[in-house]
This record gives sequence, C-alpha cells and structure tokens, in this order.
Amino acid sequence: MSDNTQIYDKVMDILTDVTGDPVVREDPDINLPEEGLIDSMGYMELLMDVEDSLGIVIAPAEYTKEEMDTPRKIAAVVESKSR
Repeated sequence: MSDNTQIYDKVMDILTDVTGDPVVREDPDINLPEEGLIDSMGYMELLMDVEDSLGIVIAPAEYTKEEMDTPRKIAAVVESKSR
C-alpha cells in the first residue's frame, strides 16, 4: 500500500470520527460544511487529530474553508503536506 493510500485511509478514519458519519467515505466529494457535518470546532479537531495521528501540522489559517470543504480535498491537502 502506498503512503498516499495510507494517508487517505487515515484521513477518512479521522473524518468519520470527527463528523460521526460514514458518508465521508461513501461520498468523498460531499461538501462537509454545507451538509452540516463539520463546523469550526470540527475543523480544529480534524487538524489536531491529523497532527496527532500523522505528525502533519496544518495551521488553521493556512487553507481556506473552500480548499478543505470535502473529504477528497482534505485528504489531498494532508497528502501534499506529507511530502
């Protein structure tokens, strides 16, 4: 399994925990804030969990909400930071 696949799977695990909804795995293009699945506190929890689980630090102001509004976009950001 490639590093990117492992990162993608871990991000999906974290998102499932943070949102409490497995739909994030089923529909990686779902808009999380529009669907009420994540709010500002959820984003903070997400960033802290990514750092704790993967050692990848993403500052809250580093990306706009639009750059991280779907599971696929969030995974891509985390993967890009892992290089």
